[in-house]
Amino acid sequence: MPRNKRLRKIVAPPRFSGYKPYGCRPQSSMPVELFFEEYEALKLADYKMLNHEQAAILMDVSRATFARIYENARRKIALALVETREIVTSTGSSYTEKRWKLCTNCHARFNNTAKNAANTCPLCSSEKTEYI
Repeated sequence: MPRNKRLRKIVAPPRFSGYKPYGCRPQSSMPVELFFEEYEALKLADYKMLNHEQAAILMDVSRATFARIYENARRKIALALVETREIVTSTGSSYTEKRWKLCTNCHARFNNTAKNAANTCPLCSSEKTEYI
């Protein structure tokens, strides 16, 4: 029997519920389902330009797990673009924390976890943090 999937931490859910192809007739009526954690992985790796190790720390997963999430997200986006499918978002296996902190040194967002009980940034170890 497989283990239960551990929840992935995200900063905030996407501000959209989906995307539709414009200007052409969709080839398939089946939409592509993009999970919040996949959106978060794309955002951290491609938009914020973090490496996989840094992004994995922020999502509270291992680097290998982050790489799998990121790869799934890239494949889903490619499938939607090539086959002109609609993209819809869903929660998947994710959660958000209410009390986030911002590192004033490297601008990373994080929250206190059992691993990081102190007020130090998990990426740059700076103590210059503030609640957002």
